[in-house]
Amino acid sequence: MQISSDCWRAARDADSASKEQWLAGKRAQEQQAAVEWAEKFDMPPLEGPEKALDWGVRSRHQLMAAAHTVLVVEGAWDEADWAEVEEKARAISRAGWWIDQRGAEGSDLPELLDAAGEDDRGTENPFR
Repeated sequence: MQISSDCWRAARDADSASKEQWLAGKRAQEQQAAVEWAEKFDMPPLEGPEKALDWGVRSRHQLMAAAHTVLVVEGAWDEADWAEVEEKARAISRAGWWIDQRGAEGSDLPELLDAAGEDDRGTENPFR
């Protein structure tokens, strides 16, 4: 049995809409988890264009979680080592920096934080 092109288009469009709803729900869950994490660990708000802020917050949370898993949970780091990484991460306030690092391995985070430029750090820096 062959379906008509109109039926096929309707099914495809419905599938696309449900996928978009699922993706929006997934992003909302990730955003909520990232916001709660940032509050719990005293991560400062990010700076940048409005449309980049939520994405930056999610990217920071995902990279920090991946780094904690590989370096502390599965690795040899202790909480004192991790506390240093958290402090360096707090200094990176540009949402775009976190977005740019979203594909990085968690194990690379300490090196990435050390390589971050002054433009990636918060506006509290008087030398900006």
